This record gives sequence, structure tokens and C-alpha cells, in this order.
Amino acid sequence: MKELLRSNDPTVIAFASALLRGEGIDCFEMDVNMSVLEGSIGILPRRMMVRAEDHERAQRVMRDNDLPTGA
Repeated sequence: MKELLRSNDPTVIAFASALLRGEGIDCFEMDVNMSVLEGSIGILPRRMMVRAEDHERAQRVMRDNDLPTGA
């Protein structure tokens, strides 16, 4: 898996996830439960991962929708 996106904003993660799934690209959100350790103050970013073979296509989907990519 490769990192596609890293963000502290849960709405960006949710939007990106919906876009990718709409394009048939499986994605996995990492670090979701880190908020328990940090006290829910939002300083630790969440990461969105995609399969290595889907990474280029996923980046294209992100760029087409003006979303930043972390890789």
C-alpha cells in the first residue's frame, strides 16, 4: 500500500474516500483511533492508503477534484 493523503481534516478524508470508492479504487484510512491517544485535539494527521497499483490513478482523481496528495 502507498500513502495517498495525509490530513488533520476529517471532511477531506471522507470526501477523498467517497471519490475514490466512486471510481472503484479501494482505500484504507490509517491512524483513525490515534485521537484517543492525543486527547481528540486533532494534531495527529490521518493517512489514506491505496494499493500500489492504484496509486497513480488515485492521484489523478485527487488532482481532478483539487484535493491535495501527500505523496
